[in-house]
Amino acid sequence: MVTKLQHFAELRPDEAALLDERGETSWAEANERTNRLVALLRSSGLEAGDAVAILSGNAREVFEAFCACAHASFVAVPINWHFAEQEVRYVLENSDARALLVDSRFAELGAAAAERLPLALRVVWGTESSAGLTPYEQALASQRSTEPDGQGEGSVMFYTSGTTGRPKGVRRTAGLGAPIEAVSPRSQGFSALLGIPANGVTLVCGPVYHSAQWAFSSFPLEIGSSLVLRHRFDAVETLDLIDRHKVTNVHLVPTQFVRLLRVEESVRVRFDGSTLIQVLHGAAPCAPSVKRQMIDWWGPVISEYYGGTEGGVISVISAREWLERPTSVGRPSPTVEVKILDEDGKICEPGVSGQIYLRSLMATDFEYHKDTEKTAGVYREPGLFTMGDIGQVDEEGYLYLTDRKIDMIISGGVNIYPAEIERVLGDHSAVADVTVFGVPHEEFGEEVKAVVEVAPGVEPGQDLADELVGYCRQHLAGYKAPKSIDFRELPRQATGKLMKRALRDEYWRDADRTI
Repeated sequence: MVTKLQHFAELRPDEAALLDERGETSWAEANERTNRLVALLRSSGLEAGDAVAILSGNAREVFEAFCACAHASFVAVPINWHFAEQEVRYVLENSDARALLVDSRFAELGAAAAERLPLALRVVWGTESSAGLTPYEQALASQRSTEPDGQGEGSVMFYTSGTTGRPKGVRRTAGLGAPIEAVSPRSQGFSALLGIPANGVTLVCGPVYHSAQWAFSSFPLEIGSSLVLRHRFDAVETLDLIDRHKVTNVHLVPTQFVRLLRVEESVRVRFDGSTLIQVLHGAAPCAPSVKRQMIDWWGPVISEYYGGTEGGVISVISAREWLERPTSVGRPSPTVEVKILDEDGKICEPGVSGQIYLRSLMATDFEYHKDTEKTAGVYREPGLFTMGDIGQVDEEGYLYLTDRKIDMIISGGVNIYPAEIERVLGDHSAVADVTVFGVPHEEFGEEVKAVVEVAPGVEPGQDLADELVGYCRQHLAGYKAPKSIDFRELPRQATGKLMKRALRDEYWRDADRTI
């Protein structure tokens, strides 16, 4: 048995597999270092099925960790590095993590969150030592670099923000421990579906703790694509990287499109981009005017997908198809069945909106880790689930998104659930009642708005708004904090039910869209 990483290590040993701001790792080195990491995890007492938490920016070591988990039946748990300490600790505890691998940029955060937790291994990369964590290079050096025995397919569990106030681990119910030979055909099929070339060059300029960025980099790596990694997105640098490294494919979000379009004309005209084969975008609605400008500039290489952590890639639409059907997200992929159902569970006619339900035809259902109630809540019947979106199909089977049933906010391609923020604000002594929702934002699509009813005797105003925003930042990742707070009495029905939709609609009245 030869794993794909080993295959490319033998075929192209000296070529760069992973490149970041600090250097590059060849295919041979990547394979050897992955083998050492597997040995390190096993020698620390980890067994197949155990969780390995990863708190890191986009670094070469992240993909060594992903590959080690994928080849040795471990569950990789990427953690959002924007999280506050208590959020990181919650993920570590909830996932039952046995090991924590930390980027030196977040060493203090990781060490504080993991304090007093019974972890078998705590290592840090990117520095010699930090916050009492074992240096990664030192830990690897003592391990064998030969191909490990007993390899099997691993898994990844991503934590999404929670509709009930806590992040939820999305865990696949099949695949873990399967023969390692199954990994390659899956990666080939996924890449072919999305038009990602084998042996190409993938630019990764979005955080790989996000399921889309992970998928659109890990699967290409499995079919021989080199990865060019950047911890943060810079529009001018992105243009340079594409030309300098002859990038063939990249995943972007609409916010990044907006920033690219703002680059000075003198820089834009120098951009060649002729090596680009596939530019995928998703994770948030894209304004049609922005997308048209990008197609005019980069050509018909831009494709849009619809998907999610729970459902994977549901549909893809090419630039040519989209220009004929603006706002569509394409036809469902051959691996997914899509049903549009009304409130009574009946299938909607073409052109009629209803809740979007999905069924994987690859037997890859999911569950929310340790939350059977929430898992049951998204399944209408065995195998048929929803991600909370509202949409319709046309006569030709093209899917259109028209609304979101759940209260999710998508800001800059990041999912934010109001319940988390409402829970925190509700604990503040100055707050009698609170609701949170998304309001239109030109660059990010949406931004977080909180509407607060103050407690008796409390004076509303900017000072209180600043205090509440700071309070949120103490307890939640910074991007979840409201960008603005309005003070007013919240409209409730006689039953006590908050009229949130009507309140939200006031802020969207002048927008040319509903999501």
